Amino acid sequence: MATDRSFVPVRIAVLTVSDTRTHADDKSGQTLADRIAEAGHVLKARDIVTDDKDEIRNRVESWSRDAEIDVIITTGGTGFTGRDVTPEALEPIFEKRMDGFSEVFHRISYDKIGTSTIQSRATGGVVNATFVFVLPGSPGACRDAWDGILKAQLDYRHMPCNFVEIMPRLNEHLRRGGAKQA
Repeated sequence: MATDRSFVPVRIAVLTVSDTRTHADDKSGQTLADRIAEAGHVLKARDIVTDDKDEIRNRVESWSRDAEIDVIITTGGTGFTGRDVTPEALEPIFEKRMDGFSEVFHRISYDKIGTSTIQSRATGGVVNATFVFVLPGSPGACRDAWDGILKAQLDYRHMPCNFVEIMPRLNEHLRRGGAKQA
């Protein structure tokens, strides 16, 4: 942690993907919301959508165009059942994939749940100059991803590098006229 840098709060949206959860029983979304607040960041939005590719994609694209949201974290829909479609909904709109996020997530998860980690398709990327992290729907997986990766990478004081310091440059391709048309 670099002590000569000040903390910079990041504005984060949390999207739970589930056909069965409500805000009252959304433990994974609540786990993320609590950790975001504890870290000093701002929870700008929180919602639940069903396991529907269009609903998932539309909400993430809408939030990614909101100048008040820097990061989107989804939870749910990363398994292998027929309703698990979050990666299919979001990976096609990633401008840049973050393969290392999945790899580190699985490494952390392996230490806790062993080979069962292969049942998750956690992923990450950038959409409209907004970081998007796609997490499994269990509170444990959300804790692992936040505590083991996101807490440090979303802290401007984390060295040698972090996501916050590169956020202003995520849209360089847009300024150069290289944006993909949606």
